[in-house]
Amino acid sequence: MRFKQTRRSGFLLGFIDFFTAGLFFLFYMPFGLQNELEEIIGHKVQPYWQAYLWGIPTLFIYTLVWMARIAQEIREKAIALGIDGPYTSWKHMFWWNMLGCLCCGPMIATKRFFDTLNRIETELNRESNRLQRKAV
Repeated sequence: MRFKQTRRSGFLLGFIDFFTAGLFFLFYMPFGLQNELEEIIGHKVQPYWQAYLWGIPTLFIYTLVWMARIAQEIREKAIALGIDGPYTSWKHMFWWNMLGCLCCGPMIATKRFFDTLNRIETELNRESNRLQRKAV
């Protein structure tokens, strides 16, 4: 089992992050999530703290686009693994955060993001377990 956290509550994480103005993810991302994202999508990802800092002068549009790009790559990985939708996507992440920012939009976007991520990690764990059994 490569991924230990396959049951993250995206709505709760989005709720906390929304009410801390993104500061929560400054502490949450570096401790595991950043590495998991890089392993899943197959390349280095700009650290969240850098995206957050670039977001300050851009009214957090930069941070939002950064997250939407990762959401799109997560979606493509889910499709490649044959995981059934609904998925997160660039549009889903961006528009729920932009249009729904006065209500529950960020929580809905983060929930869908982590739902997709959790399913990908569960599937990758299954594949890893199958390969280990074949090797034995």
